[in-house]
Amino acid sequence: MNVDPNITKYLIKAKISADGVVEKPDVVGAIFGQTEGLLGEELDLRDLQKGGKIGRIEVEIDSKKGRTEGFALIPSGLDQVESSILAASLETIDRIGPCKAKVEIESVEDVRQERRKKIVERAEQLYKKMSESGKTVSESIISTVREEVERGEIISYGEEKLPAGPAIRDSDSIIVVEGRNDVLNLLKYGIKNTIAVQGTNIPRAVQKLSTERTVTVFLDGDRGGDLILKEMLQVAEVDFVARAPPGTEVEELSYKQIVKALRYKTPTEQYLSMRGMNDELKSFNEKNDKDANKEKHEPEHVKNDQKLHDHERHEQKKPDHKEQENEPKHEKQEHHQREIHVIEEKKERQPEPDEVKKTNKFSIMDPNSVRRRITELLEKKETQVVDEKGEPMESFNLAEAPDKISEMEKVEYVMTGGVISQRLVDICHKKGVKIIYGVKKGNITKKPENMRVVPIEEA
Repeated sequence: MNVDPNITKYLIKAKISADGVVEKPDVVGAIFGQTEGLLGEELDLRDLQKGGKIGRIEVEIDSKKGRTEGFALIPSGLDQVESSILAASLETIDRIGPCKAKVEIESVEDVRQERRKKIVERAEQLYKKMSESGKTVSESIISTVREEVERGEIISYGEEKLPAGPAIRDSDSIIVVEGRNDVLNLLKYGIKNTIAVQGTNIPRAVQKLSTERTVTVFLDGDRGGDLILKEMLQVAEVDFVARAPPGTEVEELSYKQIVKALRYKTPTEQYLSMRGMNDELKSFNEKNDKDANKEKHEPEHVKNDQKLHDHERHEQKKPDHKEQENEPKHEKQEHHQREIHVIEEKKERQPEPDEVKKTNKFSIMDPNSVRRRITELLEKKETQVVDEKGEPMESFNLAEAPDKISEMEKVEYVMTGGVISQRLVDICHKKGVKIIYGVKKGNITKKPENMRVVPIEEA
């Protein structure tokens, strides 16, 4: 069946049934005759066909046992609305020749869809041909620049030869990313303290670095990034979390997106709480509690052992003198025993923690008192609202503290066993807080002039 592609936008397909034997001219005559004057001059079939808006009507019918069935195809160059009206008018036909008949529209197809399909298929063939013939000029330039950056700045770190920026050895804080391309993208914008984990199996070099540096994990905004974060939380120490926008990768980000993501990085505990990662949050807190207890019980004898070890190493490194060569052996032993005795005396003179608490009354303006209180809150994972005398007014869990403080009427001093975040600062400013004490500062970009934000090391 021939359909003129030059004028066809839509193809009207009508199913025809007649109670008797009819022929093709009867069907065409019925279509023109019974729709004439029905829709006015603008949609008259004869005028439309003369003007090239309607193509040749094609009919396919078959007569069996005194009945005729088939279909008619009418190519239309009209728009959707006019084609739909024309198709609906065909269903008013009730006779073909001398026989009763019924016409039912099966479909009004958009012929251009088939053309679009052919265009897409041909475009794919042409694109593949272009790719096989060689890279485009732009791809070649990008590749050259990347190779130069990689050759000039990226290094291999540790036994695992991990891709890293040149500042990874000296920087106090590091950014952990997923792959080599992430490191390259950050290097392109001047961020050089990066290292890639190269998969979900976290390398030992990254685990070791996490115990020595402040670690920010900067991961893709997909499920792979979630898996790497969970693995990092299990085997390494993570201080902050930054994520690419959902559905994007770090290697795709622009300078503005990278700066925004790192500027609004979130402390790990706060990130897990906000995301509802309760199991990971519980494990993270248990791990921190374990480390805090370990530090609490070990310091005294570890420090003394270290002092003895340093002293012995210092003695071994001293150059030999004639007087030392002539000094009797028993005098050297007595000298060494006296030094040990001095260290033991210093240890005995140190007051017990309970005695310190009894003798030193807490004051909000006393640095030592503040440090002790912050240490206690760190162990308990709490935030306290205190009055001007330092007496606790309210205590909250770290995750709930900002919301709880926002509900209070009067707040002057806040002490937290966690990171002082921008959100906590904003809420405390609204409540008129004068000083916030905490373990350390988060990424605070806006600090009110009439409020002091004091981390424990500055107290």
